[in-house]
Amino acid sequence: MICPVAAAMVGVCLTGIGLLRVVASVRGRETIADDLLSFDALLFLAATLASYIALRVQSHQRLHGLERIADAAFIAAMVLLTLACFVITYAISR
Repeated sequence: MICPVAAAMVGVCLTGIGLLRVVASVRGRETIADDLLSFDALLFLAATLASYIALRVQSHQRLHGLERIADAAFIAAMVLLTLACFVITYAISR
C-alpha cells in the first residue's frame, strides 16, 4: 500500500517546490519550505524503494525489516510534509 501512495507524494512535493519557486520569484521572498519539501521527497522516495524491494525479497525476516523502514520513512515524510504546510501557510500569508 505504501509504494503507490509514497510515489505519488514525491510528485506532490515536486509540484509544491515548483509553486514555491514561482511565488519566490514574484514576491522576491525565499522560505525554507522548498528545502523541507525537497528533503521530504527524498523520504517518500526511500519509503517507495523500501516498499518495492519488500515486495521482491524472499526472506520473511528481510521483508519485515524493509516494511518497518518503509513505514518509518513514510510516517516521517508525512510529518515533515505537515510541517512544510505550516511554513508555507504562514510564510506566504505575511
